[in-house]
Amino acid sequence: MQRINIGDAAATVGITPKMIRHYESLGLIPEAERTEAGYRLYGEREIAMLRFIRQARSLGFSMEQIGALMSLWNDPDRHSSDVKQVALEQLAGLEQRQKELDLMRGTLQGLVARCRGDESAHCAILQTLADAPAPLPAGPARFSKALKEVRAGERRPKRAPRAARAPASAHAALSAWSWSFSHAAA
Repeated sequence: MQRINIGDAAATVGITPKMIRHYESLGLIPEAERTEAGYRLYGEREIAMLRFIRQARSLGFSMEQIGALMSLWNDPDRHSSDVKQVALEQLAGLEQRQKELDLMRGTLQGLVARCRGDESAHCAILQTLADAPAPLPAGPARFSKALKEVRAGERRPKRAPRAARAPASAHAALSAWSWSFSHAAA
């Protein structure tokens, strides 16, 4: 394969040129070779790396996890157990999110069932949302996030490696809200 420009590389892989530049800026792929005019050029190796990243993203791996997988992929002395560990962590995260989604779906189904859905102004869904207690309990895991004041020009502190951080959920608040309703009825 000859070296191709960023637009052709993006089309070949099925991503945008912007994502290729982003992956390069994160160090997931090496800096591209450039023409005299400054255009990026990509060869077979870079295309394979981009496909790898796209496939990993389609499985929901984080950029941090993809970086770890890329390092393992490029390490001929790797142990498959290390690769499996990254995949198991992702699987556990997906299973947790699925539980949260199932809980949210069940709560929403209950709300929809209580709403008459007619021409009247009263709506059980709106009433339940308005009557939700605050602060909401976060369920068994007791997730919480504190807000931090950020001043213009400040940089965010670098995050600890995933293994060192406490598990967190993008849907923790909604999950907690759902949990509060499922346990209030009990």
